[in-house]
This record gives sequence, C-alpha cells and structure tokens, in this order.
Amino acid sequence: MNYAVAVRSLCEFTAKRGDLDLRFTPSPTAQEGMAGHQRVAARRGADYQAEITLRGEFKQLQVRGRADGYAPALNQLEEIKTFRGDLSRLPDNHRHLHWAQAKVYGWLMCQARGLPEIRLALVYYDILSQQETLIGELHTAASLQLHFEQLCEAFLAWAQQELAHRQRRDQALTTLVFPHPRFRSGQRPLAEAVYKAASTGSCLLAQAPTGIGKTIGTLFPLLKAFPGQALDKLFFLTAKTPGRALALHGLARLRRSETDGAELPLRVLELVARDKACEHPDKACQGEACPLAKGFYDRLPEARSAAVATGFLDQPTLRAVALHHGICPYYLGQDLARWCDAVVADYNYFFDASALLHGLTVANQWRVGVLVDEAHNLLERARAMYSAALDQDSLLALRRVAPAILKKPLERLQRQWNALLGDQHDAYRVHAELPTAFLTVLQQACSAITEYLSEQPAALDSPLQRFYFEALQFGRMAEAFDSHSLLDSSLRHVPATPDSRRKPGGGLLSLRNVIPAAFLAPRFAASHSTTLFSATLSPPQFYRDTLGLPDTTAWVDVQSPFRAEQLAVRLISGISTRYQHRAVSLAPIVALIARQYAAQPGNYLAFFSSFEYLQQVLALFQTQHPRIPRWAQTPRMDEAARGEFLQRFTPESRGIGFAVLGGAFAEGVDLPGARLIGAFVATLGLPPLNPVNTQFVQRMHARFGNGYAYTYLYPGLQKVVQAAGRVIRTESDQGVVYLIDERFCQAQVRDLLPAWWCPEVVPCPLPVPCRVEAAIVTDTVFSLI
Repeated sequence: MNYAVAVRSLCEFTAKRGDLDLRFTPSPTAQEGMAGHQRVAARRGADYQAEITLRGEFKQLQVRGRADGYAPALNQLEEIKTFRGDLSRLPDNHRHLHWAQAKVYGWLMCQARGLPEIRLALVYYDILSQQETLIGELHTAASLQLHFEQLCEAFLAWAQQELAHRQRRDQALTTLVFPHPRFRSGQRPLAEAVYKAASTGSCLLAQAPTGIGKTIGTLFPLLKAFPGQALDKLFFLTAKTPGRALALHGLARLRRSETDGAELPLRVLELVARDKACEHPDKACQGEACPLAKGFYDRLPEARSAAVATGFLDQPTLRAVALHHGICPYYLGQDLARWCDAVVADYNYFFDASALLHGLTVANQWRVGVLVDEAHNLLERARAMYSAALDQDSLLALRRVAPAILKKPLERLQRQWNALLGDQHDAYRVHAELPTAFLTVLQQACSAITEYLSEQPAALDSPLQRFYFEALQFGRMAEAFDSHSLLDSSLRHVPATPDSRRKPGGGLLSLRNVIPAAFLAPRFAASHSTTLFSATLSPPQFYRDTLGLPDTTAWVDVQSPFRAEQLAVRLISGISTRYQHRAVSLAPIVALIARQYAAQPGNYLAFFSSFEYLQQVLALFQTQHPRIPRWAQTPRMDEAARGEFLQRFTPESRGIGFAVLGGAFAEGVDLPGARLIGAFVATLGLPPLNPVNTQFVQRMHARFGNGYAYTYLYPGLQKVVQAAGRVIRTESDQGVVYLIDERFCQAQVRDLLPAWWCPEVVPCPLPVPCRVEAAIVTDTVFSLI
C-alpha cells in the first residue's frame, strides 16, 4: 500500500526550519494569487504550458502535485509566487521552502519527459506593481533526483508510521460497536441515514429531535463508513463551544468502546480560535519576540510525534504537549490537522473564505466526511463570513493619528466616500452597482498602508491595522459581488433638508451577503459527504436553497421519541407581542407566568425578542410577584456569567430565568428533569421590520419566490422551536410550553411546529380585553409581522 503525499506537504514536512515568523508580510488573497498566476502565464509564449500535473514514486511514497508552468523553448520550469510589498522582507525559511518545491517539481518533470537537465525558476510576481523578479538555476536530473529521494527518505519513516496507523484505525473501525447498550429511540434511523449518505458520497439534511443523542448518532455511522469509503478525515463542525464539548465527549466515548478494553486508534484534535490558544497575546508571532516561536520548526518534529502518540488532543492536552516542547499550541494544532483522523472545530475552519480545513482538503485531495452540528445556525454564520462593512467614523479617527505618509491616500478615500454619499438624504440607501471610483481609491489606500506596515511592523496593534483588515475584506467581497449580496449605505446624521449639508462622517458602507449558497457550494463539493443536522431544519428546501446544497441532497425527518402527553403546548390567543403592542402585552404575560408558577412551582425559562422587552416584563413581574425567585440574562454576558445563570437551574431550585430568544440560553442548553419544567416564548422570533430586511425579502423573492417566509417566518419559527426544545430532554421528562402571541394560532405558523406536538389554544389570562387588533394589511402574509 502506497502513501500519497502532495508536493507542498512533503516539502513543508521536511524542509521547514527555524523560527515561526508571522511578521507582517502582506500576502495576496487566493483570488489575487490565481489572477497573478494567470497574468504571468499570459506573458509567456504560445507554447507555454501551465498547471502541469506530475507524479512520482519512491518506495512506498506516491508524490503528486501541479507545477505552475513550463517553457519548452527555454527548458524552464517555473514556480510562481505572488506577493505584495518588499520582496527583500520575505523570510529566508519561506524562500528555502519555495526552492525545495521547485526542485521536487523539477525532478518529477525530468522523470516524466526524460530530460537530462532543467532550468528552475522562482518567479516572484508583485500584484501591485505587476513586476516579476525571476531567480533561475540550472540543475541536472541526477542532482534533482538525489534531492527528491533525500526528502522522501526523511519523510518515509513518518509515512510508514502513518500507513500502519491507518491500517490499524480502519481495521478497528470495521469492528467498532455502538458505545451504549442500545440505540435511543430515533438514533438508529438517524445513524442509518448518515451511513447511507457516506456510502453514496452524498449530502444529507437530518432533522432530529433534541435529546435523542444526535452527536453519537452521527459520529458512530460516519466512522463506521471510513474503511469502506477510504475516508481520510472526519470534520465535526460546531457553531458554539458547548457543541465542541459534546463532540469531544462522544469521540472520547467511542475511543473507549472496544470490547477488549483497548483504545480505538483514532486521533482526535480540537481546534480553537487563535485568541483562545495564544500563550503570549502581548508578543508578536516571531522568534525575536515570542519564546514559543523561536526555533518552532526545529522543535516541531518531536512535538508532532508526541502529540500523535497521545492520540486525544483536546485543548488542554494539546497545550500541555506544546508547552512541554516549547512551541506555540495554536500553530501546533494547525500542523496536526494534517495528521489527525477526527477534527472538532468551529464552522469557520471549513466554510470561511480562507478556511484551514477546506484548504488542506483541496490541496491534499482528501476524502472527508463532514458533520455540521446545529446546522440551522450555518445560514447566519455564513452570511457574516461573506459580508464586510466600513465605518466612515473610523476613517475620520484614523486620519487624525495617521502617519504623514498615509495622509494623502486617506484624504482621497475620504473625498470619494463623501462623493459617494453626497446626494444621500435618507438614513438608508441601496446601491444598484459597485462604486468603482471609491473602490479604486480604497485599493490605493490599502496599497499605501501595506507598504507602511511592511516598514513599520510595530504598528500592527493600532487602529490602522484594524481599518486595513476591514478594507481588505471589503475589497475581497466587492470582487465577488453579485445578486447574492447587497450594497447599502447608512447615515447616522441625516440632513434636515435636501439643501442641508451633511455632517462629516457618520456613514456606514456595507456589503451584506444575503444568500451564501454560491460561497458554500464549493465547500460541499470538496467533501465526500456532508451531513447537516439539527432539531430545526424545516422546510428542507429553504436550507438547500440558501446554503447551496446539491440538488441530490437527501432529507430525513427522524420521528420524535417523545409523546405528546409529555409536553403541554399552549398557544395564547388575544395577546400581540408586536413592537407597537408591547405596553399592552406586559400585564397579561406577567399574569400568565405567575399563574403557571403558582399551579406548578419549579424552574422555567421565559424568552423575549429583545433585552428591552425582557426588562419591561421583568420590572413588572418583580413589582407584582416579588416572592417568586427570578434571574435574567444581560447583554454581553461572559462565560462565567453564563455558567452562573445556568447553575441556578437545579433539581431542588425554583424560579424563572428571563432570557432573549436566539441567545445563549435558547439552544444548546441541556436541563433535564426538574432542572427545567417549562418555557414561555413571548415572540415569534421574526427579524425586525427594517429597510435591510425589506431588501432581504426582495432578493429572496426574486431568487426563490417566497421572500417573506425565507426572510422572516422560517428563521423566526426555528428559534421558537429551539427554545421550546430546552424543556423535554429525556423520555421521562414532563413539561409545558406557552407560545404567547395570537399569530401562533394561524395555520401557516402551526404547520411549522413539530409534528409530535398537540398544541391547545388558550385565551388571554386577564379578564379584561387585552387583544390589540393588527393593522389591516393587504398582503395576508405580512400580517404576521
């Protein structure tokens, strides 16, 4: 059995030496890099050959890759590297790595075409000046073969270890048994659907009730599919930290599930954000500043070997291994993503524009199985990944403190910004086309900042850096602008009259992604199989459309193991929680919560559409029922405060927890038994009615023909069902859910509630009339707003 390795991976493993050096060396984006390669190739003669696929073997190694270009007339093989800024600042270890790659490609080319010698050229292309710097060397085939075999020999021991590990892993996975005595109700059909999707190389949308054990129910079948499908990696992607913890717990349980007591030879890695892993946040990532960057690549081999021998690398374990060997935990984790079987990470590690796991998958041609936990969150997260915004106030503040060399580029940008907004007299405006003049000046400002930061690395922690990265993101998203996105500008200071002069600043320019399908579709195409699972993925076509899933994506709706008699669902008629009716709604909501608590004291959660609404209800509740214990979510709660909030829910405690729908306590929270016996949801969860969402409706309607439901109804009801799902967590739980708003009684809303619920319509609890008639709206759909 051969071990396949990409040329780049082979060279990075064997040829990198010295310090970790992440000083400011502004690199082009992937799109800029591809465009640069194309420009270089276009300058060559008609016989120039680009993107040449090459392969070679050495003992058990199969080395493969694509050489950038070959000029037959010169017998010259080119390795093209795009850059911006001062080429002399390129770190030596980068240049050494580039030559190592060029020499490997050189030998593979000599071998493929029977060449006795070849000229190798490193072509450094500056994307700003569009100038090339070419460094060439003539090499014999014999010398290149020796270099290739030396690298392969250095890698071979590791490759043989990896082959042996994979054989042990796949053999163990063949006999892997479910880690519990039996499947929970609903777990088996979920597992069967995941296994089938992996076996057919397709995508799956799996809606499965909260509390049935979806994590194990998806991990187990995908691991079982590894041997038969020759899968290389499993990526378990989560939206929030609790999801990572559950996945790691499930993988740890599976590693211990072998019948003979031995651990399953499965390497597990947890990846976290850089700011959570950094040991020295006050130091730059380079050897002269940080002790964990000094000699990083020299100590990496021993740390890597120790880590893979450890096998289970959650954040604390990975940190301990890294610090024992004196290297950075975060960048050790980045390296180990290549050598671990299962990686648990945030969505952005696979779905973001520069995602590590997606990049490695494509570069190494891995066959990966992807599990997307709580996948209803992916739409909003992906929109954020592919959006950008620039604040004019930040530019004004920056101009006051910017170095002299940047004054003129920033002033030109300010003038163009003012020109763009000059005739805007409303608070909000949509731009039908990209402002080419503004974008040109923005690019020029970025180029000037690039040159300055290259010379002044100490300025990296300044407001200049923050604005610079925001501007780069804006430029990247502008390059990808299409009907899936929206360009708008907002004014904080609206002119009093059309003739009034607009105050300086106060403008926000936003590129908002509305439909991330075009960006996510290549991610799904790169995986062998992707399963997206959640308790709320209905209707499936909404997620297929907005996320860019293939038309062949399968759908499974797992039957709930819970019985209707376990959960009393009460739809409260006669109360409107619309913004204009909230003042009238406070008293009946307070009466409803107090009446239920008096009838059945225990722990409850009460969800509201905003902190403002929460505080209004809470204030009245405290006044009228001071003896009932209560506690409330507050804006921007840190992890410790969130933990304290949840610790109030014990089997012996009593009281009401007030929280915001869609927030930290509305999903991913497990409070079984008497820890939570009921919930009140005083909102449909609909996004606010504002100019931005009106534009979203129009774009959704133009693309899918159901703009209101795609923008308001489906996302709102998904939040409601998630919040209600906190109540029934096990097959022995009993509880009650109040859905407080007359709109819950409408048929189109009730149809989106879980099928196992048997909701009962209950009138307003106060004897006085409290229902406020909704305004007459010609479109019945919008009467829900």
